[in-house]
Amino acid sequence: MLPSKDDNEICVSDNQDQSPISDTPHRGDYSTLSWKQQAAVDLTPKYHRSTYTGALLFNICAFMLPALYGTLSKLWVANIDSSMVVTTDTYTYIGVVAEVLNEGLPRAVWLIIGDKTSRDFRSRLELTHTLILFQSTLGLIMSIGFVAGARTFAKGFVPIEVRDVSITYIRISAFSAFSSAVEYAVNTSTRALDKPDVPLIINSTKFAINIVLDFILISDFHVSGITPTVNMQAGIQLACNLVSAIAGLAYFIYTTSFSSKSPLHTESPSTHDHTGTKPSFNAWWTLAKPGSFTFIESLIRNAFYLWLIHNIVSMGSDYATAWGVFNTIRWGLVMVPVAALEATTLTFIGHSWGQYRARLSSNRTSNRETGWRQIWDIVRWAQYSVGIALLIEVPLCLLMSFFGARPFARYLSGSDAVARITEKMWRTIDWCYILFAVSTQLAAILLATNPKWYLGQSLASNLLYVLPWAIVCQVKTLDAANAWTYHSLVFGGSLVFSFFVILLVDGIWAWVLRKGKAREEREHGA
Repeated sequence: MLPSKDDNEICVSDNQDQSPISDTPHRGDYSTLSWKQQAAVDLTPKYHRSTYTGALLFNICAFMLPALYGTLSKLWVANIDSSMVVTTDTYTYIGVVAEVLNEGLPRAVWLIIGDKTSRDFRSRLELTHTLILFQSTLGLIMSIGFVAGARTFAKGFVPIEVRDVSITYIRISAFSAFSSAVEYAVNTSTRALDKPDVPLIINSTKFAINIVLDFILISDFHVSGITPTVNMQAGIQLACNLVSAIAGLAYFIYTTSFSSKSPLHTESPSTHDHTGTKPSFNAWWTLAKPGSFTFIESLIRNAFYLWLIHNIVSMGSDYATAWGVFNTIRWGLVMVPVAALEATTLTFIGHSWGQYRARLSSNRTSNRETGWRQIWDIVRWAQYSVGIALLIEVPLCLLMSFFGARPFARYLSGSDAVARITEKMWRTIDWCYILFAVSTQLAAILLATNPKWYLGQSLASNLLYVLPWAIVCQVKTLDAANAWTYHSLVFGGSLVFSFFVILLVDGIWAWVLRKGKAREEREHGA
């Protein structure tokens, strides 16, 4: 079917099982379904990983397992020595530093590798292999740096009460930067390839091995004769991270290169023009151009976050522990559905944007405005995710505020003082995470279509709001009694401010696209 110029028509993404016309649509197929009919087709429950509902199910399972383990590990450490719970947060802070690396090139995959309309599978696989090799190398270098600077790192992110005994824990956890680099690169690229089963394999392997070893060695039911320690927990966690990352990488290579069902074996020889799949500089450069914007965005955002964390740690062990428990609640409950929805949104917006650009490139002589239905075709995945996020996050936040925050914090930390502080933290800014759930899906529109716009909205939030308040927290005389008044304004207020910024920037993005003022960017996605 040829695409119609009627503004009431909608382009259907080149995804298996998403087309109302056929289960395996060809490039260039378009549907004349109404908005409601199209949404009904997209949201019809299906379990294939290349459909929205199927990919979401895979992603929920993949994100749920690490969050569950993070919660259990804090509980077990609290049973070993409750004063050392705060030490385990250094693992998170190492991850924050590594996140700058992980959110550089890997966050360009939605725009580049996710474009399955204009790139064949071999080209996308070459980009994936290049990304994994590059990120693994940088991750290894970063891990060695953490080992060498463990004592300096402890001064910045560990309360003085447990600083000296935390050095070994930091050195063991340092190589999590390497494992996370491999894992993050594999997870993002395989999701862009419509293979969310690979991240699920990684996290399932990690969870299963972690639970078994922790249960045997450090839980309340550990084998007799073994004395559990926090460093033992760090060693188990590192070993499991490395094994699961390698297992996921091996599974990915097998399913894409050696399996008889691999697209490399099933595609026609004429479709790939003898292109290889080995890592290359050209592939790296293709990723580096949009990846530079996501790297700068992550660098600035995480630098501000670590600056604030240093201030939090200086408030003492109870306050720092409460912040760590608060983050465990946040990542274990709030962020699982948000992150799963974001990954699914990014995947399908990347596909739709690639198809839109291919259609635009085939009609170079026309500079007509983009129809609202074409814009909706690109962003509709974010709208679905916003609706689902609200259905989950609103009752979850209410339930935790009225019933769950304090007992859950007491359960994780083993301290009544920490539980009281955590409850105050949660009840103060819990509603902000509802706005965060929405803004995350809306920001995915920019990340998967134009990383420069994504960088712009992040700079607006961090420079106009977070930076001034971070300076206030630095110069103001704070203690554990009054610190949360200011920290809540930073962390909660930034979520509210970002929500309105992303609404504004998304609106401008749609208007520019609608008016045909970004033709070159639409064609090249830069």
